[in-house]
Amino acid sequence: MEHLPVMYAEALQYLAIKEDGVYIDCTFGRGGHSQGILDLLGPNGRLISLDRDAEAFKSECAKAMLIDSRVALKHSCFSQIEAIVENANMVGKIDGILMDLGVSSPQLDNPERGFSFLRDGPLDMRMDASSDVSAAHWLASVDEAHLVKILFEYGEERYARRIAGAILEKRDASPIITTKQLADLITEVIPFKERHKHPATRTFQAIRIEINRELDELKDALQRSSQVLKSGGRLVVISFHSLEDRIVKRFIRDESGAKHNPGKLPIKEVDIQKGILQKINKAIKADAQEIKQNPRARSAVMRVAEKI
Repeated sequence: MEHLPVMYAEALQYLAIKEDGVYIDCTFGRGGHSQGILDLLGPNGRLISLDRDAEAFKSECAKAMLIDSRVALKHSCFSQIEAIVENANMVGKIDGILMDLGVSSPQLDNPERGFSFLRDGPLDMRMDASSDVSAAHWLASVDEAHLVKILFEYGEERYARRIAGAILEKRDASPIITTKQLADLITEVIPFKERHKHPATRTFQAIRIEINRELDELKDALQRSSQVLKSGGRLVVISFHSLEDRIVKRFIRDESGAKHNPGKLPIKEVDIQKGILQKINKAIKADAQEIKQNPRARSAVMRVAEKI
């Protein structure tokens, strides 16, 4: 296999794949994780792979999987996982769910998708190209206060006000419609440059998260995933920045152990609301060898939970 996704071996290991199990890959991408799962399934196993980007299913890997009766490919946001599983009459029958979050390599590598500040192209950033609002359209109408909020909260950008002011000043003169225009503007206005990090990194991340509703999608998907897993089923999530990882960490924590502490109130054990997951291992990170081969793995964090 030419391309291996981040933490490929670890994902397959912690999914604890059974030959006759049913698994869901929420982010098909180039199909690396999906193919790895499929290779470990027997004739009675089943794989459902989702991706909100229809382009993902035009790859040779996807075309090969389509002729395999064990596989179903779905153009869908992963927050729709519960509806998809219900339609397949498989609620409570899922042995494992994998989420590999963030932007995929094919999206970053294609300048026409507008995700990368390193390649000039239209300022798009839509993971689902059929959705209405591109990054350029959003920037053309967003008010300054909301833009500052998004840059600060989703990009953790310390110069959010400075960047937002420059964007509004620039768009009043002419539309910001390319990735290079936005990246150059940010580079000009930021007074301090971090080593080994492009000045536009945080702003591009923030805008991408906002127009794709990535964090809301993640919160919904986590809740729905825990509902469709069978007892003993695994949830494996790979995140690439602190905002995602914080959501995953808190979700697993909140769903592990007692969700309500009655303190000194007289309450029966049976009435204490408890979570439905248990944490498996501590946060897992890529090893030095993988980081050397794939620098993107440097920020990856994997968390694993099992349904009780």
